[in-house]
Amino acid sequence: MNIIINGLEDKRYERPLQLIANLFYEETKLTVTEEPVASGQSLVLNINITRQVNKLHASAELLDPRLIAHRTSDFVKKETEKEEFKQYKNTVSHVFLSILQDYTGIRQKWGVLTGIRPTKLMHRHRMNGVAPDIARANLKEQYLITDEKIDLMERIVDRQLTMIPDLYKIQDEVSIYIGIPFCPTKCAYCTFPAFAIQGKLGKVSSFLAGLHYEIQETGRWLKERGVAITTIYFGGGTPTAITAEEMDELYKEMYRSFPDVKNVREVTVEAGRPDTISPDKLEILKKWDIDRICINPQSYTDETLKAIGRHHSVQETIDKFHLAREHGMNNINMDLIIGLPNEGVEEIKHSLAETKKLMPESVTVHTLSFKRASEMTLNREKYKVADRAEAEEMMNLAQKWTAENGYVPYYLYRQKNILGNLENVGYAMPGEESLYNIIIMEEVQTIIGLGCGAASKFIDHSSGSITQFANPKDPKSYNEGFMDYTSKKIAFLEGLFPPKVETL
Repeated sequence: MNIIINGLEDKRYERPLQLIANLFYEETKLTVTEEPVASGQSLVLNINITRQVNKLHASAELLDPRLIAHRTSDFVKKETEKEEFKQYKNTVSHVFLSILQDYTGIRQKWGVLTGIRPTKLMHRHRMNGVAPDIARANLKEQYLITDEKIDLMERIVDRQLTMIPDLYKIQDEVSIYIGIPFCPTKCAYCTFPAFAIQGKLGKVSSFLAGLHYEIQETGRWLKERGVAITTIYFGGGTPTAITAEEMDELYKEMYRSFPDVKNVREVTVEAGRPDTISPDKLEILKKWDIDRICINPQSYTDETLKAIGRHHSVQETIDKFHLAREHGMNNINMDLIIGLPNEGVEEIKHSLAETKKLMPESVTVHTLSFKRASEMTLNREKYKVADRAEAEEMMNLAQKWTAENGYVPYYLYRQKNILGNLENVGYAMPGEESLYNIIIMEEVQTIIGLGCGAASKFIDHSSGSITQFANPKDPKSYNEGFMDYTSKKIAFLEGLFPPKVETL
């Protein structure tokens, strides 16, 4: 679809309007221009916005068929022009969304929201002491979010505050993300730092030497500055792709270098690929008191696993789950993905039925997202996926199944180009929620990323502003510069956590 917007002078509108157009059409070219353009083969809209003192007035008109939308919103003077433009952008987005909804007959349940963390909006209201009914009305009016999605946001925020009552007060601590960039094979939908481990033992050894250095130096700084750790998360890649001996040395380093690991609230290790799980690795996890792991089937259909490049069978997933239970893993998460190639309602019903036989402590239901650099996106014609209506039906089945089986939603995020404009939702048995997932999604605390491709988020205590810093994604670049990246991250931390002044 080719969409032309007449009447807007500021090119900054182009990106947010493009994101909204993408909610309706898979391939959209959108152009913002001041000059009138004839319709031809394009969808042409006239959009105008004016300000009168403390009000913004926007109108949108589509000539063929003739559709009109209007929006008046309050204008509040802000400290920066950038903050003021957000109000203009939101008002224009309203009328553009309204026209496209009327034109296509598709209702966007998340309204004009295209960001990935909707629940942050609800938290912001809670932190400011806004009454629940007023918060709901604001989200509905300002962003056009439906009651169904606001209900989901409310349930998640309530659950998060139950699990972490001091969620708004943990800025003085940090969480740690440790990235292991190796997997048995690379999945077709994946853009995470993940390199097939076969034949790369030299790179693995060099990488782990750099990672140990990062842990040592970061731990030294945390101890010197008296900064506690809330959670530690080993992700990737697949952290269990390395050997049991390498895992053992890594966890030993964690305990030796980081402050007071025994009192860290949660340590999680992703073991997402069942083909990396073995009895000796499970014994190492148990040795270091780690019992929260992820074993991810993604699908319980062998043909699907083969199509997406996962070199394990459904039966192996089931066998490794039982093996983990036998070795004392008491908090297991399993991921399912809605909309994988050639999967529809019957396949997700089957996956849910198989999951019920295992009853893990938590289930994360992802919706397939066409990530820009993934093999699936680059060769999209090879992969037949569900349409919007079927994807929504599958999500509804997953929501119903989780409720019937005692799971509650506790975190949510969205992605660009997500199938059906849906969301990813983490469900857990009450009390088994991942604290790290809550903290990273709500961006309430600095997270230090160590390892290949690991992203750090430094959060300023006073302003709430976020500075991101990412280690390189490929092991070679990481190995060449890990000392430099470590020192730069510690410099960021120095600015956020000044030395504590002792009082007499």
